[in-house]
Amino acid sequence: MSARRPPHPDVLMPDQGRPLILVTTVRLIYQSIIVLGVYFLFAGHNLPGGGFVGGLIIGAAVSLRYVTGGLPAVQSTFPARPHLILGFGLVTAATTALVPILLGGAVLEHGYFKLHPPGIGELKVTSTLAFDIGVFLVVIGLVLLAFEAFGDDFDEVIDGGSAS
Repeated sequence: MSARRPPHPDVLMPDQGRPLILVTTVRLIYQSIIVLGVYFLFAGHNLPGGGFVGGLIIGAAVSLRYVTGGLPAVQSTFPARPHLILGFGLVTAATTALVPILLGGAVLEHGYFKLHPPGIGELKVTSTLAFDIGVFLVVIGLVLLAFEAFGDDFDEVIDGGSAS
């Protein structure tokens, strides 16, 4: 595995031997799936969903990128390396879980504060959201690591070349 990230050309081009309908469909729905994953992240601490479900949905979107563009498409999805995304999420979740102990509370005890941005009204932000963001990043990092570890470029394997 190379330390360099692949260049960020349009890796979802149909000239890679993938069906045009598949590539076009993924181009149309990829952003919607990302928005759905982020929605589940932010709605999850009050409704069903949360960081884990949102991360799995983002993982499904990354899987579609793999099907249409192979490993380079997955590697160009996020600017940071997968282990950094996973590590940052783990630190965020652990910090959110342990800070209440330093403040005299219980593990994972949550707090909240209210903001009043103009034009929106009242916005309640909880520490549960920070924990969910940590879990979200851990799941995304694990999905990306799995693709980097096991996602050999199947075109090279089929052609008999060496997969890197």
